[in-house]
Amino acid sequence: MTCCFATLADVVALTGKEYTADEQARIEAILPLISDTLRIEAQKVGKDLDAMVNDSAAYASVAKLVTVDIVVRVLRQSQDGEPMTQESQGALGYTWSGTYAIPGGGIAAAIMRNDLKRLGLRRQQIGTVELWDGFTE
Repeated sequence: MTCCFATLADVVALTGKEYTADEQARIEAILPLISDTLRIEAQKVGKDLDAMVNDSAAYASVAKLVTVDIVVRVLRQSQDGEPMTQESQGALGYTWSGTYAIPGGGIAAAIMRNDLKRLGLRRQQIGTVELWDGFTE
């Protein structure tokens, strides 16, 4: 089992951004947390994420990409307050509304359903409902 599905060098290469020393330290700290959280999500559906990564180079690339996407999302979160993606204000009667980037914040909230779908850890469930139970002619 490897520690993380991506490294600091992967984050820098895939985002094309230079990070400050504080941001780099934060990235190094959250990479194992994100990877472990993804492992737990895989266990919930009966899959071994590490084995899947070791079995396929393509799957390892997808796991790396998903991890980097989550890191970027976590880094965008504000350290001072809740990050806003949209804000509008009014006047006179004063109206204000805003939409938060990740309600509740945190690393776990940064992992989205789409990330789990890309890793094959979430599938559409199909169920049936018997409409005429006991119907006879």
